[in-house]
Amino acid sequence: MPSPQISVIVPTINEAGNLPFLMQRVDAALIGRQYEILIVDDRSVDDTPQVCAELAQRHPLTLLTRDRPSNGLSGAVLHGIAHSRGNYLVVMDADLQHPPEKIPELLAPLERGQADFVLGSRYVQGGSTQQGWGILRKINSRLATLLARPLAGPTCDPMSEFFACKRQLLDNAHRLTPLGYKIALELLTKSRAQHIREIPIDFGVRRAGVSKLNIKQQFKYLEHLSRLYDFCFPRCSPVAKFFITTAVGWGVALALLVALVARGIRLPWAPPLAYLAAILSTAVFHLRYVRTQYEFLIRPHPWVDFWIISVAEWCICLLAAMWFKARVSHPLALESFVFCCGCATVMRYVLRKEFLLDLRGLYKQERKDDILHLEEPRQRNKAA
Repeated sequence: MPSPQISVIVPTINEAGNLPFLMQRVDAALIGRQYEILIVDDRSVDDTPQVCAELAQRHPLTLLTRDRPSNGLSGAVLHGIAHSRGNYLVVMDADLQHPPEKIPELLAPLERGQADFVLGSRYVQGGSTQQGWGILRKINSRLATLLARPLAGPTCDPMSEFFACKRQLLDNAHRLTPLGYKIALELLTKSRAQHIREIPIDFGVRRAGVSKLNIKQQFKYLEHLSRLYDFCFPRCSPVAKFFITTAVGWGVALALLVALVARGIRLPWAPPLAYLAAILSTAVFHLRYVRTQYEFLIRPHPWVDFWIISVAEWCICLLAAMWFKARVSHPLALESFVFCCGCATVMRYVLRKEFLLDLRGLYKQERKDDILHLEEPRQRNKAA
């Protein structure tokens, strides 16, 4: 069979009810074109395999099943890209919220050489969202888009998962670390796409099945943003995270200090005891950091490092409190708190930098597990 010009990649989980309608509309949109459609399925428990087998008899459809799904929808899309053969790649959902009839409009700027990445946008002139969206969902979508703006450049809808790009664009994509469902944002950021176009789409209503967007996916999106900010702003992002975590810890510690002073506990014990709350607050952030970034950590025992740092900064806080009491005649509780916690925070910053915790973006080390290799499947496709 001749190599397809266009590869349409569709990630699925339990979308059997939508696939026949999707295939019919994609086929009508690309009539007369050489294309393939790759269904990348993450262990659906419905009739997806049987439906795909039937559709493959009439359409250029290939089912790719991931037995061990990882990295959510983004991982499924990259798996499909790795096995695709077309010069132009189109990514869309299976739920028919993305209109297949718009695929030719997505491809047109690529084929004319006017763009290397094209988004189907809800927020440019002529675009729209389904009528059933409530105010909370609209606010959530706009806020998520606002958070992504510094990463994606001057685009109105960087959150769109209906897009097309040139295959050559992937050659410029480095250190792909997908997470969750925003693969377009990952590719836009990591490929450094220069020529981006948006075409208006009407974001439709899911025809069948259940939406996969939930609170867990929204937290994954925030984790994904964290990785992308590290990538785009390798010096500023980790430092900003450090100060945010520290500010939260100081706020908790200050509340405890007020309670201790109210009970008559003052220097030198009030600031060190209050600072224990800051350490515990930081431990919560560290727990999430280790859980989400463990595969990228350079040192093997992040919790051992954390407690070594915590003990050191608490000791510094205690010594600073003792010194402050000895040197200041009538110390105020707030003054002693700022001085002692400031000394401890300086110790935290220095040691965390040395232990490569949180501030790893300051180091120009590229880890092999921070790179997604797409070349091996491509070479197999070329050989075939």
